[in-house]
Amino acid sequence: MAEKIKHTKNELKAQREALKRYERFLPMLQLKKQQLQVEIQTITAQIEIVLERDANGRARLNTWVKLVSEPHVDIESLLVLRKVTMSSGNIAGVEIPVLEKVELEAAPIDMYATPAWLDDASDTLGELIRMRIEREVLEEQRSRIQEELRVTNQRVNLFEKVKIPNCREHIRVIRIFLGDEQTAAVARGKIAKRRSVDV
Repeated sequence: MAEKIKHTKNELKAQREALKRYERFLPMLQLKKQQLQVEIQTITAQIEIVLERDANGRARLNTWVKLVSEPHVDIESLLVLRKVTMSSGNIAGVEIPVLEKVELEAAPIDMYATPAWLDDASDTLGELIRMRIEREVLEEQRSRIQEELRVTNQRVNLFEKVKIPNCREHIRVIRIFLGDEQTAAVARGKIAKRRSVDV
């Protein structure tokens, strides 16, 4: 449905001001969109690195899988996740979680009663836990930035495809109407002048 506008000089001024405002904000929105896209690419690259490290760690852990299944080895008691410390960051106006520290507590290992490989298996398991948490935080960051990118994209499209063209069209229509009014006023003036001269 077409937006109703007044055909007045005040409306013309308001439309011109709105157009200037939209044209001033559009480049900022486009810049924000670009920043968000770059951040998503950066975070995706970080996730891929973590996934690669995770795959390497799992491959190392696979060498101990058969040994871990021995009855005298209690793998679940090797490590306990004590604390995950998070802070919040800001990327292009988006609040994101930032992983500060992962605290794991290793169970004391009796070097005489346990196999020699258990210490290395514990270290690898700790790395895998840290990487899983790091990946989850990175995925949450990417998710929040993608949502902000979606909203920013909508705003850019709104300005580019709706607001700015509408303002330009309204300005064009008002100028034509005011020009027609002025022409009609001049014509009426001339007619009135001729009548006053004839009388």
